[in-house]
Amino acid sequence: MKRTFLLKGLDCPNCSAKIEKEIGELDGVQSSVVNLMKQTLTINVTQTAADTIASQIETIVHSHEPDVEVQEETVMNVTKSYSLKGLDCPNCSAKIEKEVGELDGVQSSVVNLMKQTLTINVAQTAADTIASQIETIVYSHEPDVEVQEETVMNVTKSYSLKGLDCPNCSAKIEKEVGELDGVQSSVVNLMKQTLTINVAQTVADTIASQIETIVHSHEPDVEVSEIVQESYIPEKKQEANESYNNEDKKLTVRLATGAAIYAIGMALTVFAKVPLPIELAFLIVSYVILGGDVVWKAVRNISKGRVFDEHFLMSVSTIGAFVIGEYPEAVAVMLFYQVGEFFQSLAVKRSRKSISDLMDIRPDCATVRRNGELITISPESVAIGEIIIVKPGEKIPLDGVVLDGDSMLDTRALTGESVPRSVHKGDEALSGCMNQTGVLTIKTTKAFGESTASKIIDLVENASSRKAPTENFITTFARYYTPVVVILAAILAILPPILLGGGWTEWIRRGFVFLVVSCPCALVISIPLTFFGGIGAASKRGVLVKGSNYLEALNNVSIIVFDKTGTLTKGVFNVTDILPANGFSKEQVLEYAAEAESFSNHPIAKSILAAYGKEIDQSVISDYKEISGYGISVMAGEKKVFAGNTKLMDTECIEYTTCENAGTKVYLAVDGQYAGCILITDEVKPDSKKAISDLKHIGVEKTVMLTGDDEKIGKSVAEDFILCYTILYNFFGLRCRFGRHRAEVHRTSCALVFSLIRVRKHWWDDITQGKQ
Repeated sequence: MKRTFLLKGLDCPNCSAKIEKEIGELDGVQSSVVNLMKQTLTINVTQTAADTIASQIETIVHSHEPDVEVQEETVMNVTKSYSLKGLDCPNCSAKIEKEVGELDGVQSSVVNLMKQTLTINVAQTAADTIASQIETIVYSHEPDVEVQEETVMNVTKSYSLKGLDCPNCSAKIEKEVGELDGVQSSVVNLMKQTLTINVAQTVADTIASQIETIVHSHEPDVEVSEIVQESYIPEKKQEANESYNNEDKKLTVRLATGAAIYAIGMALTVFAKVPLPIELAFLIVSYVILGGDVVWKAVRNISKGRVFDEHFLMSVSTIGAFVIGEYPEAVAVMLFYQVGEFFQSLAVKRSRKSISDLMDIRPDCATVRRNGELITISPESVAIGEIIIVKPGEKIPLDGVVLDGDSMLDTRALTGESVPRSVHKGDEALSGCMNQTGVLTIKTTKAFGESTASKIIDLVENASSRKAPTENFITTFARYYTPVVVILAAILAILPPILLGGGWTEWIRRGFVFLVVSCPCALVISIPLTFFGGIGAASKRGVLVKGSNYLEALNNVSIIVFDKTGTLTKGVFNVTDILPANGFSKEQVLEYAAEAESFSNHPIAKSILAAYGKEIDQSVISDYKEISGYGISVMAGEKKVFAGNTKLMDTECIEYTTCENAGTKVYLAVDGQYAGCILITDEVKPDSKKAISDLKHIGVEKTVMLTGDDEKIGKSVAEDFILCYTILYNFFGLRCRFGRHRAEVHRTSCALVFSLIRVRKHWWDDITQGKQ
């Protein structure tokens, strides 16, 4: 069983590694992963240990980080039902139920032999792959049984029952809530005073009032409130940033105060020659301010049986320095240590912010039509098959099919292409795209957890969870390194005076010095922090690295696949050529086009207006009409002007000459006569060619370009860059056609390079597995 816990306030890489290790060693825990960026802990735990694991996790977390808030994350689940046509063996059905229930992500599994059905409750993360596993299990026992699936979306909701302390009442509440329509399961945790239910999304928004009625019928004084899961929405991000700023300010003030008192004490000692007691008073006050928390953590950890950590090493070495009379050195070492910790904390927070900045494709809300009314709710609460309305300027919250409306979609967040795509009735609309022009009515085809935007967000958020082999080795190495260092320091302090007859003070001092310089912080913290910081720094520059393991794997890459727009090119359009016809001049074509596009905010319109470079007298422009997916019609003075694609020319029955040049073409007609064509292309980045050349010099054998543009544009750019291959993909299918080169890529280390968030799992599968 997979469970996730929020660790709000966790920002120490070293502590997170210890928490991950200790929880992983608990009985029943099969795996344990702490994601420092998301501040989450994800575990795989056996069913027998699931009920008691939460309290054990809380104990371990608070033993390292007392201020961290531990809360189990609300997980979106799917209830899936399968018809097992032909199943009639009680023994086989019991085995199928048991084996399916043991699959990763499956919360519960029930076979109904009379109905010949299997019903499971499964985490959405495992929902896509579970069907094939179920088929394999069923066929291993009953080869002739026919397995068919029907899916109903459920959501897990948690409620706080503050003041509930009656076991009898809690049992009644659990039973009655479990009998409500749409509720699949109901569990009351009396110790935590919580109620957790698994409920159909169709009734999820109205269930709270029914729960409140049931609770108050048994316990009138109990306070019922929903436990809302934290999400990456702007308000939450703003609160988190303010919290980080306040913490940083407090730590900065503490360090500055401690350093100032230390400096004053040293100045008085050196220049004023004050007596030792006064110097010592300044240094002790400075030490308490700077290192009091370190010593306290060391004492607390020792009391819990954890002796060998950096807090212990720093405390022993600095207190030892006081003992042997090296007072300034003791405070200085603690000051440098705390400054290092401060910069580490800043690095983690900045990396987390850089990665979080890629979350802008997440829609904050969805407008849903229910019972004839439009209501605004969280995207997580929208069920499959519901009708959502998306206005111009809004992000599409969930994947779906357009039922009504025509519009242009800004797809840059998904594909990086600067040219908006037109959508009409019957077209697929993907979450994360920005609706630009018209109102769209969309029928959802996926829940939020399965939508395109959600999957990309999950990919980014979990990048730091995929650990590189170096990280895993360092974590294991440090476990044995620390006690060895302490033993060696003790030998260095004790044996030489006994064997060589030297002074005890000098050798004890050397032992303490050895402890300080051998502190494993550089190993335990720097390696994970380097990977984490690297992922964050890359994110800040618009580069998505899927995990530390991929960052390390870049060392062995021999093929690099580049996205074109925004990666090799600037993603900015410029007019590169004007092809007049039928007696029109270039200047006239550009002027008419600029007048037609003067009211549009389309990137192509902006490029034409920029090329024209003069003010447009919009008072002469009338009857302006945007024809979605075709172009524009407008009256410019007494002239009727059409500007758009070939479909617009065909619709208006205008004879035109097809432009064969590579680039985006805008065809122009004036009073029914073809006037010419404007060619617009994406500008190549000045350093792209050098980058590709440099990659070849450092051992990259092949360079490939991936583009959703027109085939001529793709091949033209590829030839300009002297790339090995060009891959074309269809936007709505998001599938790339890689031809005969797939097998070569599959056998070789390959890297995909995209601008913004455009690493798509489909593309990777297609390239490595040769799918169509």
